[in-house]
Amino acid sequence: MCIALPMQVVRGGPVTALCRGRNGEEEINMLLVGEQPVGTWVLSFLGWAREVISEAHAREVDLALDGLQEIMDGADSIDVDGYFPGLGTTAGEVA
Repeated sequence: MCIALPMQVVRGGPVTALCRGRNGEEEINMLLVGEQPVGTWVLSFLGWAREVISEAHAREVDLALDGLQEIMDGADSIDVDGYFPGLGTTAGEVA
């Protein structure tokens, strides 16, 4: 399974950028999103920045990935509302 990971630009460049995320640092191809300033968050998929995201969105994705990791590690149950806030809400409903 391939999942896009939030990565923060540490050192920018026109073609690649050094980014840091949950699995450490990685040189990411930036051609799809363009050169980004240091501190920018992107979703990285297979070594390519696919989308520029907010810091809040990066935290949400990392939190959901923590929940998935707990499930894969064999947890009998997890705090769904904690790892996936708003998952049970419907359009227009505020969590």
